[in-house]
Amino acid sequence: MADDHYFSSSPVSALQFRPIHVTLNGLEVELTTANGVFSPERIDTGTHVLLSNTPPAPPGGQLLDLGCGWGPIALSLALESPHSTVWAVDVNERALELVRRNASSLGLGNVNACTPEDVPDDIEFMTIRSNPPIRVGKNELHHMLERWLPRLESGADAWLVVQRNLGSDSLHRWLDGTLADDFTVSRAATSKGYRVLRVRRH
Repeated sequence: MADDHYFSSSPVSALQFRPIHVTLNGLEVELTTANGVFSPERIDTGTHVLLSNTPPAPPGGQLLDLGCGWGPIALSLALESPHSTVWAVDVNERALELVRRNASSLGLGNVNACTPEDVPDDIEFMTIRSNPPIRVGKNELHHMLERWLPRLESGADAWLVVQRNLGSDSLHRWLDGTLADDFTVSRAATSKGYRVLRVRRH
């Protein structure tokens, strides 16, 4: 397991499914996680903070969970916004399989779990929600955000949760200095050592 990272495309450890009981969008549900993905034992604190400090999902359109893991953000969006299409994007194939399994168990037909390369280039998003993989390193993180944030529709928001001691304030400054003039970045919430950053496209 030492060589396994949740941002590996194909975890090498033997697959071990595990049931998990969580509350999503006010519903108590049983889902499936596994080793080789991010936070398989529970919904991690950062994701809890994000889910607790973001507005209701848009009622329709294309929604993106960037770095979806086993799917708590994507599944919450899909439950809340059944007429939308939720793109659950990750490089980890095991995580994507878990999202598909969990969406199926919840009867959600509006979740597309796929790798970044499988999202059509012409899609723009009504919202982006992300607990981004900070530990991939600054360059990779910046590349990821530069790739996806410009795909917000005009008037739409991205919401990112980042641990304060893992560089949330420096990321805020970087976003301010890097994104085009039609974007603004603000701190929407602070909770349990995390910041929620709101990136708005005007």
